[in-house]
Amino acid sequence: MSNFRRFFNKLKPEKSSNIKVVVLCVFTATTFWVLNALNKEDYNTVVSQPINIQYNREEFQAVEELPGYVQIEINGNGWDLLRKYFQFNVTPFVIQLEDPSRNDFILTRDIRRELAEVIAPTQLVNIVQDTIHYQIDKVVSRKIKVMVDTTENTLERNFRYASPIKIDPETVAVKGPISIIQSLEGQLLLELPDEGISNNYSKLLPLSIPRDKRNFLSLEEETVQIDFEVVEFKEGSVRLNLQRKFFPARVSVEQEDISSVMFFYLVDERHEEELEKLDLQAELNYHNRNREDSTVSVSLNVIPKYLEPKAFVPEKFKLIYE
Repeated sequence: MSNFRRFFNKLKPEKSSNIKVVVLCVFTATTFWVLNALNKEDYNTVVSQPINIQYNREEFQAVEELPGYVQIEINGNGWDLLRKYFQFNVTPFVIQLEDPSRNDFILTRDIRRELAEVIAPTQLVNIVQDTIHYQIDKVVSRKIKVMVDTTENTLERNFRYASPIKIDPETVAVKGPISIIQSLEGQLLLELPDEGISNNYSKLLPLSIPRDKRNFLSLEEETVQIDFEVVEFKEGSVRLNLQRKFFPARVSVEQEDISSVMFFYLVDERHEEELEKLDLQAELNYHNRNREDSTVSVSLNVIPKYLEPKAFVPEKFKLIYE
């Protein structure tokens, strides 16, 4: 910095004045050269031409963002090309579609004549891309089934559904682009807003479209009535006699002295008395053996619908072949 400062300090006032004159002359000459160049004809360049795809928005709906530009090569004088390049007062080219659901593209050769008229006085040399792609669907109304989403853990621990889930109405009308409706696969999942449900359920719940489809679809019905019953399954355990089935004469188990096992279960509280009367037995069925590790697991001789087996202790036995 000190060297530059000493250099400028040495300059005489008249020399500084001369430098300013030189800079002004260069600037003036450059300006005249640019203006002269812009006035010349027969320049070629590629620009982005705005387009506006129009259609009946009551009967059709775009399911993807529509293209807003098309690349074109044009010829003209410098001023016109500069205006086109920087989008100064450029009118979008309107593409009118009568039935946009018939195709998902436009061949640019079909719009060449109209586009050439719009961009006058510049001349259209070429449309860079041969097609303009879009995705516009027909708007339809369809009936779809309302389904309660039971994959979430909405019931209290050890509680089960004791009746079918009643939904009123069972179907609702949804309106929107046909491809978006088809992606619902004929059903609208309804998540229960409650957790840990341990009593019979009866509520009027609001319906909603999945978040990623809300910009496209609408529902005619806003609510549905949901009703169902629940029941508690009680925990229990019992010691069961162990029976062997289909064992060959020369096959035994390592724990030969074990004649019973502990059985842990859940039982529908409405059927506890039936369970007490049931002749339950634990079995070792040789036909169900695991050939890879030579073991056989304990199973029940009968499993009623109101019983949920949880575990046996011990749960399996090692086979011995003589």
